[in-house]
Amino acid sequence: MSSDSHCAEPGFAFAGNLLERLSEHRGDAAWLRGHLEDRAARFVVFCGEKAVATAHDPVTVLHTRARADRLGFIADEVILLGFERDSQSPVFAVSTPATDERLEADYGLTTIDVRTLALQGALSQHVLGILAQARALSHWHQTHRFCSRCGVESVMSQGGYRRDCPACGGLHFPRTDPVAIMLITDGDGCCLMGRPPRLPEGVFSTLAGFIEPGETVEDAVRREVFEESGIVVGRVEYLASQPWPFPASLMLGCRGEALSHEIVMDATELDACRWFSREEVRAMLAGKHPDGLKVPPPLSIAHWLIASWAKGGA
Repeated sequence: MSSDSHCAEPGFAFAGNLLERLSEHRGDAAWLRGHLEDRAARFVVFCGEKAVATAHDPVTVLHTRARADRLGFIADEVILLGFERDSQSPVFAVSTPATDERLEADYGLTTIDVRTLALQGALSQHVLGILAQARALSHWHQTHRFCSRCGVESVMSQGGYRRDCPACGGLHFPRTDPVAIMLITDGDGCCLMGRPPRLPEGVFSTLAGFIEPGETVEDAVRREVFEESGIVVGRVEYLASQPWPFPASLMLGCRGEALSHEIVMDATELDACRWFSREEVRAMLAGKHPDGLKVPPPLSIAHWLIASWAKGGA
């Protein structure tokens, strides 16, 4: 494992959640109800997959109980995210059936994608971290309402961290999907980057892939890199992690050392893949690459991995 010097820098999106979760109390229904009635409680409200936000500056996604009541939410479908450390005010996540048109016309509110909110830079890292937690849990409840064992509709419990089946007694828990994301370097001061089809033309990023059952992080790095680029990787070092709520991944950022140099690209996974010198990457970060090549925006762990290496740091 890496030392503290490898911790994510300020500006690392979705990784700044400071809520105290107090998970040991989630099974106490009376305790949860009491905090739900707290006048200082704040609510992250989702309309489908999008967060409900104020349509004016300053932008906020943390709403009062009165506003959450006006928007309408099911009391039995409330997720306790945690408590603010200074004020101990509870923060919840709920969903509203209101339409976009009603939100704008009746309440002066808007809906906005969580990724867009992060790109705008209008919210603190703490609030972005809360949004990541809220979005991942809300998406899981929306897509896992029925028991996977018997098909009966399940019931939310444990403050939103479990669903219980009233028919077969099955207990279901939110999932987090681990993803290995890695910057591979060689002994000549170059790094390996690729461009999957989902990225805009001219943008290159680190390679990444889901960690499979029974696989270590290190082995996932070596497997994914070899599958996508044909590069053999030796030593792997873990550096930092980032919650990535699209819908519920945990990006495990790593550095790997290449043992080979010839690229044999998997064209079904990547549109392009090549080695970049440190000087070239610095030009990409500065927006001064002669061919207009770029790296992902600063909100992502991919950017942090690339920038840290380019600056000669972690």
